Amino acid sequence: MGEESSASVVPLLTPYKMGKFELSHRVILAPLTRQRSYGNVPQPHAILYYSQRTSKGGFLIAEATGVSDTAQGYPDTPGVWTKEQVEAWKPIVNAVHEKGGVFFCQIWHVGRVSNTSYQPNGQAPISSTDKPLTPQVRSNGIDVAEFSAPRRLRTEEIPGIVNDFRLAARNAIEAGFDGVEIHGAHGYLIEQFLKDQVNDRTDQYGGSLENRCRFALEIVEAVVNEIGADKVGIRLSPFASYSEAGDSNPKALGLYMVESLNKYGVTYCHMVEPRMKTVGEMHECPHSLVPMRKAFNGTFIVAGGYTREDGIQAIAEDRADLVAYGRWFLANPDLPKRFALDAPLNKYNRSTFYIPDPVAGYTDYPFLEESLDQPQKEN
Repeated sequence: MGEESSASVVPLLTPYKMGKFELSHRVILAPLTRQRSYGNVPQPHAILYYSQRTSKGGFLIAEATGVSDTAQGYPDTPGVWTKEQVEAWKPIVNAVHEKGGVFFCQIWHVGRVSNTSYQPNGQAPISSTDKPLTPQVRSNGIDVAEFSAPRRLRTEEIPGIVNDFRLAARNAIEAGFDGVEIHGAHGYLIEQFLKDQVNDRTDQYGGSLENRCRFALEIVEAVVNEIGADKVGIRLSPFASYSEAGDSNPKALGLYMVESLNKYGVTYCHMVEPRMKTVGEMHECPHSLVPMRKAFNGTFIVAGGYTREDGIQAIAEDRADLVAYGRWFLANPDLPKRFALDAPLNKYNRSTFYIPDPVAGYTDYPFLEESLDQPQKEN
């Protein structure tokens, strides 16, 4: 790629049509939990945060957003199940649209990755299982999260949870989002059904691969029926084992899911690279997402430890349509522009990823012009 004379020759910066959405480039803002939605309500400071990261024709996926009052497992994560939350999202979504961005809301239920302090009336978290999760070091590498033993959902309760996702999708559209991404990754509730390391059920939601995928696909079907397949994506991490949610045959799981998703015509499938076994750690690994990429009919998004060069290569080799960036997009609000110019990147500061501060580590990362002017600005 030595002769990158203009952005047009960088595969990552070429236009792409994602279903009905005309994107101007392929650099996506990954869904990133930021823990600054006090009391589970999105805050005005998120207006600046998301609009900073918006480019005309750019695609952004909002941070994981709870579908109900049982969906929470972290401090100050947003929801989309109340009227107040829907109203609070509206100016944030508007700010992205004003700058020409396409914005999807990632809808989420943590399942057993929670404890009673986050649950209504201090009840047990719900899951596919009653197997508890062992304490885990949080992504900041310091705090240890303790989890309460979950309560196994009864078969007849499952349609109610599917309905929570349906209503959350409807609310996201009401808030102005262009669509939703169903969070089926990273050891949360949907994956607690998908993965055989966790799912030990004996009803129609457990046992065989088809049964373990039933809950996820019922959610997909309900959300598609509610808002339309052209507004639906899903995130999956078949190869990962976040929160003790691994699978004995991840390739079969990934293939079964994408082939099933084709039947519903969802706009995109967003998959986490096999090299990302756990949060923030990359591993050498023989597995690849290419079989899933080939089997899926819609837009295929990849995520997980991508650099600019990696992303360019993935697009050039047709291993993906779009590439999601997390930490680099967090630290570089103008990441697509920096990639186009092959400009230097701001380093990210891990210690401020999840602090509640409305500015620090959130909206104070400099843009390219500012970082070039930095020495003159100390007045």
